[in-house]
Amino acid sequence: MFHGLAQCEIFRGINPSELETLLSVINYQVKRFSRDDLIALAGDRINSLQIVAEGSVKGEMIDFTGKTIKIEDIEAPRPLAPAFLFGENNSYPVNIVANNNVTIVTIPKKEFVRMLILSEKLLHNYLDIISSRAQFLSARLKFLSFQSIKGKIAHYLLSKSSQNRSGNLELDKSQSELAELFGVTRPSLARAVRELDRDGIIRAKGRKVTILNPARLSAFLK
Repeated sequence: MFHGLAQCEIFRGINPSELETLLSVINYQVKRFSRDDLIALAGDRINSLQIVAEGSVKGEMIDFTGKTIKIEDIEAPRPLAPAFLFGENNSYPVNIVANNNVTIVTIPKKEFVRMLILSEKLLHNYLDIISSRAQFLSARLKFLSFQSIKGKIAHYLLSKSSQNRSGNLELDKSQSELAELFGVTRPSLARAVRELDRDGIIRAKGRKVTILNPARLSAFLK
């Protein structure tokens, strides 16, 4: 178990023997769940750090019609909602449900604070995780602030092109996946892509996209 946990982002750089030593001086629990077991309910207070040591869980929410919507899958080894462990409103934002046979390592908040005091590396890892999460949410809010579909497409493509100066992009998502990401219908997204292609701003063929006119594409961000 210690070897698997050592692969978790929160324990990055800490070898299994060091991790075993850290865990030996605190109180923690190992809990096991079966497929479809409810691990945590949205709104439950987070009083401990829970780490998926084995298996996979999913975060899901129920909309106002009663429909269940999956938010994401969380594969071992990953912590559950680490950024919500501290703060005033520290509760689970979604339901956590087991996808299969799951092993969860539960470390009470007080015990986890002891670990942070004992290990500077662990403290840095934890701060990196919650900072990265805050940056991700900030970027996500900025993305959602673009009201038009073309604005969303522009933001997505220009973000990708910052890693590839040639402007030739191989997208890692299908059009259906992009529509879900953008919160729009697939036909609406397809129509917007066709219009950008027709106007000579991009050239799109399947998942291959070339940005022909970055300035005109950037104009949709305003």
